[in-house]
Amino acid sequence: MSVFVIAEAGANHDRKLEQAFELVRIAKNSGADAVKFQTYSSETLYAKSVKDFAGYKNINQLIKNIELPRSWQKDIKMFCDDLDIEFMSTPFDEAAVEELYNLGVKRLKIAGFESTDPRFVRMVASTGLPLIITSGIGSNLEQVKQTISWVLEENKNPDITILHGNNAYPTPFSDSNLGQIAKLIDLSVEGYGFRVGISDHTEGILVPPIAVALGATSVEKHFTISRDLSGPDHKFAIEPNELEKMVTNIRFAQECLNVKSGIFTNSEKTFKNATRSVVAKRDIYPGECLTSDNITTMRPFIDGSISAKKFYKTLYKVAKNKILKNEILLEGDIKA
Repeated sequence: MSVFVIAEAGANHDRKLEQAFELVRIAKNSGADAVKFQTYSSETLYAKSVKDFAGYKNINQLIKNIELPRSWQKDIKMFCDDLDIEFMSTPFDEAAVEELYNLGVKRLKIAGFESTDPRFVRMVASTGLPLIITSGIGSNLEQVKQTISWVLEENKNPDITILHGNNAYPTPFSDSNLGQIAKLIDLSVEGYGFRVGISDHTEGILVPPIAVALGATSVEKHFTISRDLSGPDHKFAIEPNELEKMVTNIRFAQECLNVKSGIFTNSEKTFKNATRSVVAKRDIYPGECLTSDNITTMRPFIDGSISAKKFYKTLYKVAKNKILKNEILLEGDIKA
């Protein structure tokens, strides 16, 4: 199964529809499997009594300035369908869940901050769609189990992918905690039966292929047209050339995880004879005993030669033919 790569457009459309279309084009050209937006409202995301949050002044006004116009969703999905890339959007309220479900999305995403809210998790799970869930801020395995239990209350046979993620933007490399991927995989094997991926908020493109090497089957990464744009999510996002390179590296990482099915890989077959054979250190005459004084090992191995693996079994055998110095010993050169 190929790694599922989600190019996270988020709010980087800057409320410009053509910019949203351009983000879709970039995601498609990068080789990503899906492009994801976010559907939220300043009326329902933060309580009105909250003015400033996490370093942002007037958080409600900020959300209003970057929220995705709901009327765009159908147009963006149709554009994605035309380009043959999956449209996704993360819902943050009841109306968003219903809108996306009615649009015919293939799956729904539950963001990390929302994955600790049983009311919201159950509501999204009730759609019966496959779910991608980022583990919540400060989340541990017990919280993951709890989130899954809420899903099971609405859907007894769910299709779930849990994304390991640090919910800081950007995430320092020291806090990426990729060792958690192995713990999530172990938890899944115990009987929870979910797939494991990563929602990566570190800067650059180093972490995603490492996560794939550790077992991640899905990768989500924010991208932008340019980090020079002014919105809040542009600064930590990767640019188009980086997104394309990241997808390429993810595909390479997965390809590197193949298990060799035979003695030689296709590329090794050219060099299979570069192993060593038993070779005469000096001229050897018929009837002479073979010892470490007159035989050694050298490259290459040729058909019919005595492999270096048989060096110790060849010691004290008797030469049947004359063997010249530096000549490879053949099986027929020694007496049985």
